[in-house]
Amino acid sequence: MRQTEVIRRPIITEKTTLQREAGETIVFEVALHATKVQVKQAVEHLLGAKVANVRTAINHGKIKRQGRFSGQRPDWKKAYVRLRAGEKVPDFLEGA
Repeated sequence: MRQTEVIRRPIITEKTTLQREAGETIVFEVALHATKVQVKQAVEHLLGAKVANVRTAINHGKIKRQGRFSGQRPDWKKAYVRLRAGEKVPDFLEGA
């Protein structure tokens, strides 16, 4: 898996914004089969910041119904990336 395919998008919510401001933690949606090592390498390559640790969580898709038809949203994975002390959060995440 290429490094550009590992990170899909940053997750920007109230909770993740508070985490980013408090402890230099950035939250990303990542590929479902990406490992912690791949996420770390991708963040260091794409953002140019040193990573202290990576925590991941798999969110299972909800079952949705429309009348008698039912389907399921896809599973997705998010990664909590904590930067090393002294590293700066990239500018494009600051104003979000």
